[in-house]
Amino acid sequence: MITNRWIDKRRPHWDRLNGLLAAADARGLRSLPHAELQEMAFLYRQIASDLSALRQDGSAPTLSSYLNQLLGRTHNFVYSGRRNGPMSAVRFLWYDYPLIFRKLQPFILASLFLFLAGGLLGSLLTLVRPEFMRNLLGPEMVATIERHKMWTDSVVSMAPQASSAIMTNNLAVTFTTFAFGILAGLGTIYMIGWNGVLIGVVATACAQAHMSLSLWSFIAAHGSLELPAIILSGAAGLRLGQGLLFPGAYSRRHSVAEAGRDAVKLMAGVVPMLIVAGTLEGFLSPSDAPIALKFTVGACLFSFLMFWWFAPREPAPEIAPTPA
Repeated sequence: MITNRWIDKRRPHWDRLNGLLAAADARGLRSLPHAELQEMAFLYRQIASDLSALRQDGSAPTLSSYLNQLLGRTHNFVYSGRRNGPMSAVRFLWYDYPLIFRKLQPFILASLFLFLAGGLLGSLLTLVRPEFMRNLLGPEMVATIERHKMWTDSVVSMAPQASSAIMTNNLAVTFTTFAFGILAGLGTIYMIGWNGVLIGVVATACAQAHMSLSLWSFIAAHGSLELPAIILSGAAGLRLGQGLLFPGAYSRRHSVAEAGRDAVKLMAGVVPMLIVAGTLEGFLSPSDAPIALKFTVGACLFSFLMFWWFAPREPAPEIAPTPA
């Protein structure tokens, strides 16, 4: 049985490994002397044995979680000798990204709930207080909707420039939503909810003008990637806020660092999604292409996301580290 005496005896080893990891994080692994690298490997094996003993005992789940995180951080350095390149990015996106997606699934569901709640609120406000919709959208856009025209028609004539501007704007919005998580998550909650309100207002205004098909056929292709990207950026921000507010057994600094690592990994998958979405929004979405084609493209892309995130697959193939 695990005793306080055993914990007190082993804790200096855990603290020592944590100190070595902090030094490696701050200055890089190559800054550590050879003796400390050997010590890190030794402590890794010893603490793995400690974690096994704790799991078998089951009386200290918080301590087990702490050691598991400590070993996870150490494990990252085991592969630090690998050469980075295009294939390493492909391996991360295909094999590792679905794991971080599933790990942060509670935050993703919370972000989705906030977005849908914002959409419902925007829709209700438009129905109950039409002046809210008019003030939010502005007189020019409202007049365009009342003429049963899409305000996006001008995008087609300047597709290349529009596509670049759309990508830049989408990246700015999603990364702001993520970064605002450092404000105890409140900034992220506001951003994700406000994006939902905007969608709700526009969707309801178009429905009242009998333009729902025009709106959703415009959104279908790029929205199948852009809307999930907004949800994921919200989840990343919520994870950051959770790490700040609820450090648990860790120091607040360490908790935020761990949350930041998870959040950045989740955001890494958002960037390629927004690049594809921006291209579609600049070229296909506002074009005169058949509506069926736009919905088909959207359905195919969303199906790919589901396969990417949830389909079972073999572990990533190991690649020999580059000699130092």
